[in-house]
Amino acid sequence: MPSSTGHAARLALAVLLFTLATVPAAGAEPRTPAAPTGAAAWTARPVAGGTGKSAGRSYFYLEGPPGAVLQDRLSVTNPGTAPVTVRLRGVDTYRAGDGGRTARDGGKPTAGSGPGTGSGGRAGNGAGVGVGAWLRTATAKVVVPARTRAEVPFSVTLPTGSAPGDRSGAIVAESGGRSVGVRVRLRVGGPTLAALTVEDVIVSGKAVHYTLVNRGNTLLVPRITVSADGVFGPLLRRGTRTLPLELPPGRRVTLTEPWPDAPALDSVTVRLRVTAAGGAHDEASARARFVSWAPLTGAALPLPAAAAVYAYRRRRGHRRPRGGRQRGGAPAPYEDGSPARPPGGRRACDTRRLTKTGTGGES
Repeated sequence: MPSSTGHAARLALAVLLFTLATVPAAGAEPRTPAAPTGAAAWTARPVAGGTGKSAGRSYFYLEGPPGAVLQDRLSVTNPGTAPVTVRLRGVDTYRAGDGGRTARDGGKPTAGSGPGTGSGGRAGNGAGVGVGAWLRTATAKVVVPARTRAEVPFSVTLPTGSAPGDRSGAIVAESGGRSVGVRVRLRVGGPTLAALTVEDVIVSGKAVHYTLVNRGNTLLVPRITVSADGVFGPLLRRGTRTLPLELPPGRRVTLTEPWPDAPALDSVTVRLRVTAAGGAHDEASARARFVSWAPLTGAALPLPAAAAVYAYRRRRGHRRPRGGRQRGGAPAPYEDGSPARPPGGRRACDTRRLTKTGTGGES
């Protein structure tokens, strides 16, 4: 039969193990409860069955003549377990050269501001502004209860003097540090013109820089073709491709075309051709000379050494002339190393005489 001492030891060991399992180790940070997901689960999208042609819409499309007031509704859904407060504002948007979408609004509210104000300012003829300035939501802030969907009406008022063409904007919904943008595509009725130019083409290093300008009144998605020719023939051929950007009317964007395998030594002509829907097209070119200084520098390094050797030899030649006199009037030695003749005397080698007697005998 087990002793009471063994039972006590086993009980003490069990208590110790339970304590170590429940108490955090020294230096360990205590776990914090997970944040509720209700505030981050809300969504914003166009109301199904609105003024658009499709019941399930991912963006708004509105069209009307100058002076018209266009209306639609935004749906904000909160499937979480806590109420969510969502703020709304309108902005002008466009796709940048890296494919991302950029917003521009001037920081003003889109509703409750009174006449003449808006997220993008207001101009009398609508020039230089767009959806962000013309859009008004019924409220600038909406509180959506848990597991509830709220519909927020909004309107876009087209100025009477607004130019025909396309505009691009968005309704931005923000709550709890999270932002969601719902696109608004707007077309002002009237004659349309598609015009696109490519300007300021510069070849620099291993890249080609250029600027695209939308000089019409329609939203353009440019396509580009790049080619380059050198002295001995073609160097670069890139087929037509669509750029990841949208260019609103009057907008310009500067882009860079990488050229990692640019030549090291050549005279190059680079040509760019851009096109877009509606017949918009343009061409531009630029010339550049590629010179790699590394080979030239390596070939030129022996030249200073050769010049130094040549100068040194010439200097030694001036110091040891072939005959004549040294400094101070003393005769200079001959080139063969024999001593020079003294003044008034013969050359040293001429002092040696051979006395001949008869036919070769010595006396």
